[in-house]
Amino acid sequence: MFAGVDWAENNHVGCLIDVDGKVIERLTIGHDKAGIASLIAVLTGAQVSGVGIERGDGPLVTALLAAGMTVFVIAPSQVKALRSRYGSAGNKDDRFDAFVLADVVRTDRRRLTPLIADRADTQTLRALVRARKDLVGHRIAVANQLRAHLLTVLPAVVGLFAELDAPVSRAFLADFGTQDAVDALTEDHLAAWLRGRRYTRKPAAVLLQRLRAAVPGVTGSAGQALAGITRAYLAALDAVMAQIEALEQQIAVALAAHPDAAIFTSLPRAGTVRAARLLAEIGDCRARFPTAAALAGLAGVTPSTRQSGNSRIVAFRWAVDRQLRDAVCDFAGDSRRDNAWAAHLYAQARARGKNHNHAVRILARAWLTVIYRCWTTHTPYQPAQHRALQTLLQQDPQPVG
Repeated sequence: MFAGVDWAENNHVGCLIDVDGKVIERLTIGHDKAGIASLIAVLTGAQVSGVGIERGDGPLVTALLAAGMTVFVIAPSQVKALRSRYGSAGNKDDRFDAFVLADVVRTDRRRLTPLIADRADTQTLRALVRARKDLVGHRIAVANQLRAHLLTVLPAVVGLFAELDAPVSRAFLADFGTQDAVDALTEDHLAAWLRGRRYTRKPAAVLLQRLRAAVPGVTGSAGQALAGITRAYLAALDAVMAQIEALEQQIAVALAAHPDAAIFTSLPRAGTVRAARLLAEIGDCRARFPTAAALAGLAGVTPSTRQSGNSRIVAFRWAVDRQLRDAVCDFAGDSRRDNAWAAHLYAQARARGKNHNHAVRILARAWLTVIYRCWTTHTPYQPAQHRALQTLLQQDPQPVG
């Protein structure tokens, strides 16, 4: 017996088939405790040998794994392509998709990899880092909206400090949020304000000259009214920044308690958040990746080769775990600033004419070989035992920078 479950937000559709592909039972359950329990009861009673589903997380998948089911994740894009097996229409239908999922498990099981759940603390860490990444996206969006608003209302503040969402920028806008307030500033007043904020990067005279030289903004009552919009954006930005900081504190605690933390925090410029992202997206289940190439393929840092006759095309790989690829490439791109081997590989790729993103993916592929070795042997990264790095350092003691 084989089963397929078409997952939905409110209801799930299940389909049971026998070894010949004949439909034995179809059922629709609600996304609640009773519905999931009834589905588990049916699947357990039928003694299914495999369950196909389109996603690998959530309460339903957790319940299936807890009941001892062998679960196979078949991506929605694959299901869309597989519909043509059974008809030319290719229309989306929950009952039909449940059957397709079940039948693929029946016919192609040898090509599928069973889902193996990570530890609970790894899943928690994954949820934390992904939530933080989402909030960072919101922070960037709000900061861009604030910048667009200020270009009309108060252009002098845009670019005054390093980042518009930096604490000193937000504090300046909170205290001097109108063109009239900026025009009233004196060098002594600005210098005192900067001392109170412990800002020493640029002197007050330089900042004041930039404020005076900038295109003037809106003054008078109109400027006062538009300052309300500035305050609204600032409040939204402050709230998002506060929640990002709170999540980062939780991430630090969760990472410190994880048994694999030392492996990922030992990597160059990994820090806390970056190390947590790598750990969370790679996971802790060593059986999921039999080789380093399997991990690199899922991360999308190996090219996709298409060949037919005399035609051979090497292209960017799209069907990947994008969260994993983003985590690996983010780490690899910054590692070159603190690791001679990484800097050398990146420079070689650039010298061959690769653009920055391509060079980073090449470097990420090389790093995953190292990370995979550390991960499978439960050993932190040790530069002194990295042969390629040591060979490079012997040739050039200071190749970085």
